[in-house]
Amino acid sequence: MTAARHADDHDFEPAYGLPERLPQSERMLWQGSADWKRMTLDAMHWRGLAIYFAVLLVWRCTDTLSSGGTALDALVAMLWLAPLAVVALAMLATLGWLTARTTVYTLTDRRVVMRVGIVLTITFNLPHNTIDNASLHANADGSGDIALALNDSARIAYVHLWPHVRPWHVKRPQPMLRALPNAREVAALLAGALAASAGVPRRGLHAVTPPAAPRDLATAPDARVA
Repeated sequence: MTAARHADDHDFEPAYGLPERLPQSERMLWQGSADWKRMTLDAMHWRGLAIYFAVLLVWRCTDTLSSGGTALDALVAMLWLAPLAVVALAMLATLGWLTARTTVYTLTDRRVVMRVGIVLTITFNLPHNTIDNASLHANADGSGDIALALNDSARIAYVHLWPHVRPWHVKRPQPMLRALPNAREVAALLAGALAASAGVPRRGLHAVTPPAAPRDLATAPDARVA
């Protein structure tokens, strides 16, 4: 599966989603982008913000009624807040859409490449020998995230990666392929590529389904290249 290319986007790239053309000895295994709806819901926490505004609207309604106001007064009180809620949720959805639109993840037999950034484009090259282990957080609809735990030779700041980073892992940030529509397929390809790079038998990434938190499991024992 390949990423859907947007017209006139990043035409300056030597190869789509990559800082340079791949060497003839390197083979692309997969390239794709994040799903904007899943990116908005998970990475941007759209659902949580929607619940927050819903609670505020209900509170304003009940507070007006309990203070002796009429149903019309309660409706007016909610209408004062409703536009703010709509604008905030629309802005968050737009941010999720732009983030997904400008994101390209590439997996080769030697590395993982993340081209991210809405205004300022940044490309992260993660050779397989810098990835200690990886974990899959799968959703019921087949989408999911793949977190990459890096060794000390490849440290990237949390702020540089966001939102393509595993939440709450600030001290040792883990790059994350977020909102993949076909996460299990990509996880299988990644597990095979890491195992092949380490020269050990292939093992799949462990799938963690909600509500359990993702767990880091090495794709293979001591899966790194010396």
